[in-house]
This record gives sequence, structure tokens and C-alpha cells, in this order.
Amino acid sequence: MPAPAATSPTSRLSSLPPSPSLTPSALLSRVGQLGRDQLGRFQAGLPAGIEVKFAPLKVPRHRRLQTAAVAIWALMLPICLFLFLISIPAFWPLLIPYLIWAYAFDTAPENGGRTKQWLRDLQAWKFFAGYYPVSLIKESDLPPDRPYVFGYHPHGIIGMGAFSNFATHATSFPSLFPGIRPRLLTLASNFQIPFYRDILLLCGVCSVNRRSCERILRKGPGNAICIVVGGAAESLNAHPGTSDLVLRKRLGFIRIAIRQGADLVPVFSFIYEQLSNERGTSVYALQKRFQKMFGFTLPLFHGRGIFNYNLGLMPYRHPIVSVVGRPIAVKQHDNPSTEMLEDVQRRYIDELMRIWDRYKDVYAANRTKELTLVD
Repeated sequence: MPAPAATSPTSRLSSLPPSPSLTPSALLSRVGQLGRDQLGRFQAGLPAGIEVKFAPLKVPRHRRLQTAAVAIWALMLPICLFLFLISIPAFWPLLIPYLIWAYAFDTAPENGGRTKQWLRDLQAWKFFAGYYPVSLIKESDLPPDRPYVFGYHPHGIIGMGAFSNFATHATSFPSLFPGIRPRLLTLASNFQIPFYRDILLLCGVCSVNRRSCERILRKGPGNAICIVVGGAAESLNAHPGTSDLVLRKRLGFIRIAIRQGADLVPVFSFIYEQLSNERGTSVYALQKRFQKMFGFTLPLFHGRGIFNYNLGLMPYRHPIVSVVGRPIAVKQHDNPSTEMLEDVQRRYIDELMRIWDRYKDVYAANRTKELTLVD
């Protein structure tokens, strides 16, 4: 995201005494308590000189639509769960066959999804991307005569840049890279949520497991996958003014690219996000334990509201600038050696650092440290 994030008056999370063992239910309760403590302390501190900044009644229509688009998408998962849980018996004859088909027979998450271009072209995505706004910078042409593996960095808290660029046409990806058909990859657990899974599949979002990656790339030239390489572990490193990447030990996406003869393309998004945790604290340890149990993290953060500017869980309007770097040529090999993997990784990291060095003074002028590979 190109613009520096505005500092917000949050108080530190209270440190809860670590527990040697927690059940999943106890862990969820613990994380929930941390979130309530953080919000309570933030609200308690407001009268001491900070007031809730409500949005004016007269706001341009396009900004209202942008806020609505982001709010609806942020609520889409809980809405789908709610509709499923309150389904009335009259709908069960339709719901039960749907669930059997979705969880027993539907292989779309591992076979390229069910992409519908009309859905990716919806004007609503333009409003969604315009909220931040999200923009895409092209460094080099990508000939559509080969497959590609896009590596997206950093993960951030919620990864809206990756979704806007690779699961919708909001940032004009098809016109910038004609003939390239990208599919954003995500955790398989996202396809266990009724109705929500179908929206993802229609946007071309697929599972991030190895079988899915290989099947998509085998579809032929022009097919591409986008992997948020740092994953859940990297989302815990999302602090204002820093870019700490989890990359050095991530060789799986490089191995897939070599086996399929797909060129690697690093993508770096300049973004400022806010997360109240520190490595080494009990909060951080609790989040890591949550990640090991459930496969994803539960970041603790606050943002703005729908009708105010400084209290809520809506993301702030901080620009996201995604730079698509130059492709790293890869020679196909069925069983790449460790030396081959490390050589390609070195070239990949060099290109990623080149992107950072070229744009950091423009889009990360208020950084507190340089780009760092922490793991």
C-alpha cells in the first residue's frame, strides 16, 4: 500500500499468563478475551482526549459505495454461515443434496475453480478496490506462451491486495497482462464454508495444495497461480512501517514451478497495516498456538467503522500498490535438486529486493526498517 498508515491511539494488549496446554475451545475463548480487552481499553481511553470521529452526513456517493463494498465482503463469510445455520426445514430437501455434492463430489477447488468472467468484472469490485485504493504496477510483459507462478508478498492481515488483483478485474489485470489467466490460491478450509466456497470458486479462487497447483499449471500456456507465500505465519508480522517476510524456508512453490516449467513472478505490495502484538510476547505465542491448531491465525487489530473514522474493525483507507516484477526464467525438471531450488530462490529474492529498492522511497517513505527476511 503506497501511503503511510495513520498512527492510531491504541493501548497495548494485556499479557495473559501462558498456559502449557489449551484445548481448541479454551484457546478460542482466550483469543476472544484478548480482543475484548483491546477494544475495551481503546474505548476507555477515548474520553482522555480522543473522540470518535463520525463521518459527515454529506459524503460523495462513490465513497459510500466503496465503504459498502468492503463492508459487505468483510461480512460475507459470517453471512453465509448465518444463512446456513438458520436454514428452515422447508429448504432441507435442497440443502442436504447441496452439502453432499459440495463435500463428497465437488472437485472444483483442486481443478481450477469455476471462474465466471462476469463475476470478476462486476462494478462492485471497482468500488471495493477503490476504497483503499488498490493499484497494480507492471514492470515487464508476460508472454502468454507459458504458465506462471506469482508469489505475492507480504500477506498482511487480510490480504485484500491479492484478492483485488488476482481474483477480480478491478485493477485491470487482463489489459495489463493479456492472455494470462490467474487463479488466487487459499487454504482448503475456506472451501468448507457453505455458499461462501461457491463465491470463491466463481471468482477463480482455488485450494493452495500441491495437487491443485499442478493441475492448474498443466492446463497449458497462459495459466497462472498466485500464492501468498508467507501464509498465516507472515500475517503475524504485519506491523506499521515494517515489511518482514517469511520466505527463506518456503521452497515448495519454487519446486512446483520447476516441475511444471512455469516462470516465477514476484509481486510486492506496499502496504501499512496495524497489529498490536510483538514477537516473544504471550499474545504472539497464543496466536502461534492458534495457527498450529486451526491452520490460520486470528490477528488482533482495530480499524475504523462504517459510520466513523477511528473505531471499528473496517480496514482504514490506506493505499495498496502492488508491483508485478520481472519473470524469473525456470527450466523444467521433474526432480529438482536442492542446488537448483536454492539457485532459483536466490534469483527470486534478488528480484524481490530490486522491486523494494526501486519503490521504497515512493511508497514506503515512512518505513521504520528495511525489507527483512525473518524466516
